[in-house]
Amino acid sequence: MSIDRFSDTVRIAAEPAVIYAHLLDPQSYIGLSPLIVGVRDVRAADDGRSTAYVAVERFKLGPFHWDNMIRVTLTGEVPDARVVSDVVSPGAVRLKSVVDLAPTADGTTTLTETIETRSPALLRGFVVKQASSVQKSRLAELARRFSR
Repeated sequence: MSIDRFSDTVRIAAEPAVIYAHLLDPQSYIGLSPLIVGVRDVRAADDGRSTAYVAVERFKLGPFHWDNMIRVTLTGEVPDARVVSDVVSPGAVRLKSVVDLAPTADGTTTLTETIETRSPALLRGFVVKQASSVQKSRLAELARRFSR
């Protein structure tokens, strides 16, 4: 099993509490993550402090598409400061995203997302390339959604 970690930071024109609430809503990820086209089976997780759901991740190749069903657990670990997403995808692929939110003096937020992927060696290149590309798109979309 290959393990990879990478991180990126963006400044967002909103307070941490607003971004935190947005990131804890599974519906927010439709269009936020460019591959996510649907969310279903949203429910409180067994631990009582997380939300579990199934996200529909769509991969396109010309006129064809493949819908990958991924299980996601969202946890607000630190109120208004940290959101963790644990993802279980087919093919023994696992992804953990930790989003840290830090307020700035001018009322904006510095958001840092650290991603760790675990995948079979055969899928490693594809998984890291997709996760990195999606991260960049997601952070840009978050900044756009909260632009003043």
